[in-house]
Amino acid sequence: PVEPKESEMSHGRHAGRPEHQAPPEIYYNDVEAAKYGTSSRMIEIQTKMAERALELLLLPDRVCLLLDIGCGSGLSGEAITEAGHAWIGYDVSPSMLKVAASRETEGDLLHCDAGQGLKFRPGTFDGAISISALQWLCNIDRKGHEPYKRLRCFFERLYVCLRKGARAALQFYPETAGQVEMITSAALRCGFGGGLVVDYPHSSKAKKHFLVIYAGLSSDISERPAAVLAAKAMDVEEDEEKVAVEGRQRVKQRRGKGKASYKEKVMKKKDTQRKKNLKVRKDTKYTARKRKSKAI
Repeated sequence: PVEPKESEMSHGRHAGRPEHQAPPEIYYNDVEAAKYGTSSRMIEIQTKMAERALELLLLPDRVCLLLDIGCGSGLSGEAITEAGHAWIGYDVSPSMLKVAASRETEGDLLHCDAGQGLKFRPGTFDGAISISALQWLCNIDRKGHEPYKRLRCFFERLYVCLRKGARAALQFYPETAGQVEMITSAALRCGFGGGLVVDYPHSSKAKKHFLVIYAGLSSDISERPAAVLAAKAMDVEEDEEKVAVEGRQRVKQRRGKGKASYKEKVMKKKDTQRKKNLKVRKDTKYTARKRKSKAI
């Protein structure tokens, strides 16, 4: 997938955005796809974004099997291979897949529309990445296309094929705030946790959006990366501190309710009356004692 120009990113719904010119399988024809094998600028941009997506996955210290969504010419797949992991990629453009095959990428390539999704076996992948592909699902390219339904189908299939606790880092170019909300909502409704990560938020040129989501938490502690375990430990410490503080507050409240017993109140009242030179009965062991009720 192509990176929109700076002018296209800054001016809302612009005719120059690739996704407004034609459906992806048509836009990425042989001519457009060939650029991804020859343009050093495109190769550099795609590779850097793929490496950043891999960082956000927080993968465990072992060889992992990853899913590359909208793999295109295989540039992001090559970054996965360089990181020492295996991968399977799919794309809707036959021309892009031809370029990937000609580059002799090491991943397996499949032809598929992300809006329809692929039915992999549950828990197949240790993570997933996507570079500049997610925004295409927000378009109505043909009759019957409903963006939100296509997003729901995509995220439902993705959730099933990810291992429990695995992450997905999906880089995309949102056109409006409504698109961001729709994409995030679809992901969360399908069971994912997580949210949006924005790199260089104050730069119109370098700004990058990553939807970083996770499919639950792994029950195997050894499979969780060190960063996740450290964050979890901090959460536990904070929870324990909250419980301790709340416990102290409850104790203080109980003490406040019982400041003085009934007998102490009676004795205090009698002392006050004596100071006023009023006639008061002498204090005995029966003072302020509760009387037994007489049987009728």
